[in-house]
Amino acid sequence: MTLRLLVVGGGKMGGALVGGLLARQWAQPSEIGVVEPVIQRRRELGDRHPGLMVTGEVQAARGAVLAVKSADVKEACAALAGARVPRVVSIAAGVPLARLEEALGDDVAVVRAMPNTPALVGCGAAAIAAGSTATDDDLAWADSILAAVGLVVRVDEPLLDAVTGLSGSGPAYVFLVVEALIEAGVLNGLPREVSRALATQTVLGSARLLAESGQGAEELRAAVTSPGGTTAAGLRALEASAVRSALLEAVSAATERSRQLGRSG
Repeated sequence: MTLRLLVVGGGKMGGALVGGLLARQWAQPSEIGVVEPVIQRRRELGDRHPGLMVTGEVQAARGAVLAVKSADVKEACAALAGARVPRVVSIAAGVPLARLEEALGDDVAVVRAMPNTPALVGCGAAAIAAGSTATDDDLAWADSILAAVGLVVRVDEPLLDAVTGLSGSGPAYVFLVVEALIEAGVLNGLPREVSRALATQTVLGSARLLAESGQGAEELRAAVTSPGGTTAAGLRALEASAVRSALLEAVSAATERSRQLGRSG
C-alpha cells in the first residue's frame, strides 16, 4: 500500500507533526510512515502511535515531509526521488527551494516551510512558500499538514528570512522576557516558584487575550494603562530602556543571519 504521507525524520518536529496529524484525524496511523535512523526513537514513536509504520528506509508515498537536519537533506532527497514521491514539504532549516528542487528533480513539487518550536505543543506558527512547479493544490496540501500543529501563513520565499527572524526565533525572545519577569518578581520579594507561575500565566493569558479579543496589541496595552498608574510607570521605564528598539533590532539581526546562512548553504 502506498502511504498517504511519509515523514522523513522522526525527531521533535517530525514527531510533533505526526502527533498533530493523528490527533486531528488527518489520516489513520496506518496511512502515515516515519523514516527514523535511530532505533530507540523508532521504538518510542511506534509505542506512542500504535499502527504507525516506523522504518529506517524511505518508502513509496503520495507526499512527504522532509524533517531532517540540513546536512542530511541531499541524501534524504535522493531517497525520496528514488521512491518517486511526487511532492514534498520541507521544514529543513536554511535549505532554499532551488537546492531542494535540484536534489529532488524536476518532476517533484516542492513547498518550503518555516515552523517554530511551539508546534511541539500544537500552538506553532509556520509560513510556507511554493517552489517553481508547486500548484495551489500543493500549497493547500502543505498547509493542511502544518495546520495540524498551529497557524499557517503563505509568503514568497524571500520573506521566509523575516519569518525566521520573527516567529522562528521569536519564542527565544519571549522566553528571555519571561526569565526577566521571574527575576523581577524575586527581586521585589516574591518566592521564585510564585514568580515563575505568575509570569508564565501572564504571558499565556496575554497571548490568548490578544488572539481571541479581536483587539490589537496597541488597544489592549492602552486599556490596561491608567493615567498616572502603575502600568504607566512600568511602561515608561521600558521605553526609557529602549526595549521596543531592542526587539526591532533582534528581529532584524536574526533575519539578516538567516539570509547569510541561506547564501552559504
